[in-house]
Amino acid sequence: MSNGENNRLPLYAQVENVIFGRISNGSLPPGTRLPSEDNLVQEYAVSRTTIRAAIQSLVQRGLVEIRRGKGTFVTHPKITQELTELTGFVEDMQALSRHATAKVLDQQVVAANQVVARQLALPQGAPVVRIQRVRLADGVPLSFDETYLPKELGEKVMADNLETEPIFSLLERKYRTPLVEAEYQLEAVCADATAATALCIGVGSAIFLIERTSYSDGHRPVDYEKLHYRGDQIRFVTRLARRTPVLRKGGARK
Repeated sequence: MSNGENNRLPLYAQVENVIFGRISNGSLPPGTRLPSEDNLVQEYAVSRTTIRAAIQSLVQRGLVEIRRGKGTFVTHPKITQELTELTGFVEDMQALSRHATAKVLDQQVVAANQVVARQLALPQGAPVVRIQRVRLADGVPLSFDETYLPKELGEKVMADNLETEPIFSLLERKYRTPLVEAEYQLEAVCADATAATALCIGVGSAIFLIERTSYSDGHRPVDYEKLHYRGDQIRFVTRLARRTPVLRKGGARK
């Protein structure tokens, strides 16, 4: 394949480096489907095991992703999203010049469990609307969202086309429910079977779980969400101000 330093590497690493070079120089741009396994075996004159090891290493580096039933694709650079104000997925992607789409997986009325009831200030067991969607950026699954709304408001939202209409826009523009502020909780977790299937990743893959409760006027909770973001596709940044230190008498800091 190549001479010099590269020949000292294991065969799979040599193949990996060649493919990485094609990604780096733009001959395999983001979104491109790699040649099939059989074609790669023929092109590089190596075993199927070597090709699989090279591809797996590229997956671990976040350079390619395997989409079940579709093939292996070059990934887009990680999305960097700022957590500085309350925005919806479509707004976030538009700010990053990404094309946002959605796929509705399920929407129904369910009984609020303890967490949902607490976040929406409702009695446990109260009927709420649960909407499950996959949110995509440039065709790549990025987030699996579970949205919970009070029943009366949620049933209105369910009647809309949620594959084209963002829920935030519907709440504010169509249903006269201004969104004033939100509380966020963010943690790193492993994808369970439901999230993994929705996001086309392996069970146990690293994801960000954001729990967000959005409030309308009078600090009234109207939207509780569990947002499962792919850890290999996004990172979150924010800017923090330094709190003025409290000084003791005599000028010493506490």
